Amino acid sequence: MRVLVVEDEPALRTQLADALKEQGYAVDVAADGEEACYFALEYNYDVAVMDLGLPKIDGMEVIRRTRAKGKTYPILILTARGHWQEKVTGLSAGADDYLTKPFHIEELLARLSALQRRAAGFANPVLRFGPIEVDTVAQQVSRNGIALDLTAYEYRLLEYLIHHPGKVVSKTELTEHLYDQDEDRDSNVLEVFVGRLRRKLDPDNDLQPIETLRGRGYRFNLKIS
Repeated sequence: MRVLVVEDEPALRTQLADALKEQGYAVDVAADGEEACYFALEYNYDVAVMDLGLPKIDGMEVIRRTRAKGKTYPILILTARGHWQEKVTGLSAGADDYLTKPFHIEELLARLSALQRRAAGFANPVLRFGPIEVDTVAQQVSRNGIALDLTAYEYRLLEYLIHHPGKVVSKTELTEHLYDQDEDRDSNVLEVFVGRLRRKLDPDNDLQPIETLRGRGYRFNLKIS
């Protein structure tokens, strides 16, 4: 999952980016509203974290411009402005949730997970696809009640596919949402991840949860139950 972090305070920006990377996110960061507009409009994110009090362009205006350009990914506001009117203004501008500073990183991560889940149309944090169960809070996957040992990349790959059910996801799209900009994006490595994940989910080769469409990409085939 790819996230945009917009925060002008260097220490907090680094803290947020590090915490998200530890959770397996690919992270882009912006330190002011001008840079934030570039990233927000240029790329398609899974979720964005937006400070309001930014240099150059206010965070509220960044949100307005993002929505005006048709970008629909969830946006979580970070704000030191605790007044209810500021929160209402932010939500009215197109944000999906807000968090008042100071905050706990754990709450931020939980809110981001919930935003992504709702954007994909899932209300329950535990998703069941026949014998496969995905706990999006604990980031744990099991088959027939037995926990699977997935790497961070394998989990994020699976999570991205199940958040786009029935959609053919190209290799380019997957690499953009799984890797940081400065990481190696070798498509052969992605194929290895997909193959390994498929074997862990379907050791008996009877479910076929991830379909490969030659020259087009991958599709998650299982229906939620």
